[in-house]
Amino acid sequence: MFRRLFKEAPLETFSDTLSSGEFVVTTELNPPKGTDLGPLMRRAESLSGMVRAFNVTDSAGANMTMAPIAAAHLMIDRGIEPILQVTGRDRNRIALEGEILAAAALGIRNVLCMSGDPPGRGDHPDAKGVFDLKAETLLEAVTAMNSGKDMYGNELKGTPTLFAGAVANPGADDVDTELARMEDKVRCGASFFQTQAVYDAASFEKFMEGARGFGVPVLAGMIVLKSGGMARFLNDKLPGVSVPQSIVDEMDGAEDRAAAGVRITARLIDEVRGMCDGTHIMAIGWESRIPAILEAAGLAQAA
Repeated sequence: MFRRLFKEAPLETFSDTLSSGEFVVTTELNPPKGTDLGPLMRRAESLSGMVRAFNVTDSAGANMTMAPIAAAHLMIDRGIEPILQVTGRDRNRIALEGEILAAAALGIRNVLCMSGDPPGRGDHPDAKGVFDLKAETLLEAVTAMNSGKDMYGNELKGTPTLFAGAVANPGADDVDTELARMEDKVRCGASFFQTQAVYDAASFEKFMEGARGFGVPVLAGMIVLKSGGMARFLNDKLPGVSVPQSIVDEMDGAEDRAAAGVRITARLIDEVRGMCDGTHIMAIGWESRIPAILEAAGLAQAA
């Protein structure tokens, strides 16, 4: 097990860094299916000098894991800033509002509001989805609580100060509809966006032409490829993700697939760097490659 260090949280917050104009790097970590947080904490501590904030996922892919609030709180003990993912999939509005208030009381400042994946995709396929609140109404609830009330206008005793974000999909089939939904999320209180994985800089630039108008930071998502088979799987199974055939071929032809995944991710980050406000790296077990990715992208000092 890990040892609690109780470091002070950084003076500059994630929201401060986004406001500074610095190109921001975030990544995400999955809590365990169990109680051992040691590996997650070691990954976070090893990357904390390069990554500004860490998403802590909420049973990602509808696969049951420890609730993220515990890991997020213990990150704060170590001076590491978490972004708490909150989904509407598993809890009703009473439970969600209560959990968000509990997070604020534990010092968690950042929340990412999501609808969540359907339970049938995960490891508890017979679970019933709740979906009482979708991403937009979750954002409205956070906005209400930041003003000192719950989402029905009832007064709170103690007001949280939460920095709320949301997700966007630049590769959606209907980009205009996706941009309209982004605009709704901003209206409901989204102050930043992290996107689905980007593999084509030209398409992302067209998306950003619309997204820039909302006046909130956008971090381009990057899923680190491990093989050509993984690229084909993403194309087949992950809505809104399209890995170009040239990248699939590059992965298939690589003698060192890990090095190729690092090289491709770094190249994509470099290509989109002038279009957005940062990058959100989804390494999916390859967090140890993140330093090499940032170095290759010229971000090792900036991150």
